Amino acid sequence: MDKKLGFDNSLYLKLQSENILKRIKKFSKLYLEFGGKLFDDYHASRVLPGFDPNIKTKLLLKLKDKAEIIFCISANDIEKNRIRADLGLSYDNEVLRLVDNLREIGLFVSSIVITLFKGQPSALKFARKLENRGEKVYFHNYTKGYPNDVDTIVSDEGYGANSYIETTRPLVVVTAPGPSSGKLATCLSQMYHDFKRGIKAGYAKFETFPVWNLPLKHSVNIAYEAATADLNDINQIDPYHFNAYGTLSVNYNRDIEVFPVLNNILKKITGKEIYKSPTDMGVNMVASAICDNDIVDMAAKKEIVRRYLKAECDYKKGQVSQETVSRTKNLMAEVGENPDLLKVTTIAKQTSKACGLPCIALELPDGQIVTGKTKKVISACGAVLLNSLRTLAGLGDDFDVISDQVLLPIMDLRKNYLHQNCSVLTADDVLIALAISSRTNEKAQKAISCLPKLEGMEAHCTYMLSPAEESVLKKLKISITCQPQYLSNHLFEA
Repeated sequence: MDKKLGFDNSLYLKLQSENILKRIKKFSKLYLEFGGKLFDDYHASRVLPGFDPNIKTKLLLKLKDKAEIIFCISANDIEKNRIRADLGLSYDNEVLRLVDNLREIGLFVSSIVITLFKGQPSALKFARKLENRGEKVYFHNYTKGYPNDVDTIVSDEGYGANSYIETTRPLVVVTAPGPSSGKLATCLSQMYHDFKRGIKAGYAKFETFPVWNLPLKHSVNIAYEAATADLNDINQIDPYHFNAYGTLSVNYNRDIEVFPVLNNILKKITGKEIYKSPTDMGVNMVASAICDNDIVDMAAKKEIVRRYLKAECDYKKGQVSQETVSRTKNLMAEVGENPDLLKVTTIAKQTSKACGLPCIALELPDGQIVTGKTKKVISACGAVLLNSLRTLAGLGDDFDVISDQVLLPIMDLRKNYLHQNCSVLTADDVLIALAISSRTNEKAQKAISCLPKLEGMEAHCTYMLSPAEESVLKKLKISITCQPQYLSNHLFEA
């Protein structure tokens, strides 16, 4: 069964690239602050069925002859070893990964800027590592006078104290591994230096969410609030845009709050008013590519439910506050939904209650729901993958695609030689065993060839998966939610 699409990705790519080119033409050089994820934007692809999670890089490829990329990373984030939760990577390692990935597809990454620098040893170490590999590294300090003393900010003591980043192309994309990395300050600092050099530079912002020309309470915009509940982002009507144009538009609280300061800084740098509202700064064309609002509405509601379930688990792990859980729960109630909106949650809980075992339910492309239970030597996660692949390959229920002759030696290796405390084989163990079996077993080969069909599928687990098993499902691009329950009383999880 083909997945129903609510978003026209090709139209979006066309409109978005045209809108950015239109903005570039207004300036000699445009600094475009790139928010969100450059790769693997699965939040957007879940909320907007049809959205390519790597569309931003494809957009940059359409503009690659005009564009270069600067990466910002906060020295504080390096010092604190800040982790990107969805990947488990530290921000400094995420910068390295992103730079490699962008260059591999032919995009020009010109330099890395370490922002908010005040001598942090780990930031200096990271800079040396980059410079030893031939990378251009710049340090930017805290901006003197920020946020209220505009005369100091826009002076040689403020932005002028930062090193000027040499750029060669009309579009300079300023991005980062996560929020609060100093992208805006880098853009404004560069504009200050450019204007001193007689270059009429400009600034714009590219973020997918919130969508400025969808209603404030559209489920897509509420899903963004749910995704950023721990950051206290709140969607609001942009009062500056309404006062200037008499039309409603949506922005989030931080951009609205900072706009008077930002507007004064831009006027001080350029000598004129460039924008009348924070919405004016954006170049987002998402709403114009929504082709079926009903499909998008339901997809966004499901994402809000996922965010609530994730918040409950994160609270159990001590990663977010009770306030975050309450906020996501209220947002879920605001769209009139509950966790049972995801069919897999009900099936997983019912199956687990009936058999008394931990369980995972996974929905297949045709709507059929397959379950997996922890038993014998395989975890529930490993079992549901095997059962799903067996079903997709049409192998029937009575066929074991992996023999005990393959599985038991792996268990023996883990217990007796690697000295690991494991009672069952995990999802990655099972997939490796299946791959080995596929060399000599035609049915196993048919099963493993169905792995791509699991992409975008929904799953729910009656306990919190270990980080390793959750990672396997994410790599398979399965949307997984869990009940906020630990599988065991062990405090340490690998």
